[in-house]
Amino acid sequence: MPEGDTVWQAARRLHDALAGQVLTRSDFRVPKYATVDLSGRRVLDTTPRGKHLLTRFEGGLTLHTHLRMEGAWKVYGTGERWRGGPAHQIRAVLSTVDHTAVGYRLQVLEFLRTGEEERTVGHLGPDLLGPDWNPDSALANLLSDPARPLGEALLDQRNLAGIGNIYKSELCFLIGATPWLPVGALPAERAAILPGLAQRLLEANRDRVVRRTTGLRDHDLYVYGRAPRPCLRCRTPIRLADQGDGSRERPTYWCPTCQTGPAPGSRRAHGTRPRTTD
Repeated sequence: MPEGDTVWQAARRLHDALAGQVLTRSDFRVPKYATVDLSGRRVLDTTPRGKHLLTRFEGGLTLHTHLRMEGAWKVYGTGERWRGGPAHQIRAVLSTVDHTAVGYRLQVLEFLRTGEEERTVGHLGPDLLGPDWNPDSALANLLSDPARPLGEALLDQRNLAGIGNIYKSELCFLIGATPWLPVGALPAERAAILPGLAQRLLEANRDRVVRRTTGLRDHDLYVYGRAPRPCLRCRTPIRLADQGDGSRERPTYWCPTCQTGPAPGSRRAHGTRPRTTD
């Protein structure tokens, strides 16, 4: 799944291309909605909610999509060749006079009544890039299960919405705790700054093509994807191990010197690339 800043960028592209325009064509290539035709309807807006995308149409209808592991929305000008993947991977097409938005590999695609959107996204915690952002609520959510590993708590979208595997690893490095440290064992002063730090990182990257967390000229990220290269601070080799709640294992990166707390046995990642993650 993408990070919250990636979803925010996708929402902005869709909104800029479609909002206020009347659809000249729609095509939904999933059996449940194969006969749905929105031609003639005006697009009102596209809004991100954590990692969810809500595209609203006049008449009180919302298209809810989620990119999951490999999904993407691409926007093309009229007559431009579509380049997001083979035709059999297309799940949705929304066209206006000037633009066409094509949804590739969308694993979640459903229609909702706009007034009932909360049934789908109401469980989410404060959105790091949304108008409902509240660091105090996010911190209270994170601390509600003190025994839970920090990395798992950060990925739980019910606590705060928008963090994926990259930001999980980077945030844990920046506050000096391993992702396996129980949330309740995090020193109070570090816990207090964690929500604000997460929000600032996503805010800083929402308009960037290349995500950066370091502020260093030649290095974009501190730990994610860097095993077994040396830590940018202490030169200890970065380590890699899987972390998960049993439903899915996620590659997790950390520095055993700069970060304190428990850690599992690591696997070195000579020449390997990180798997696609949240």
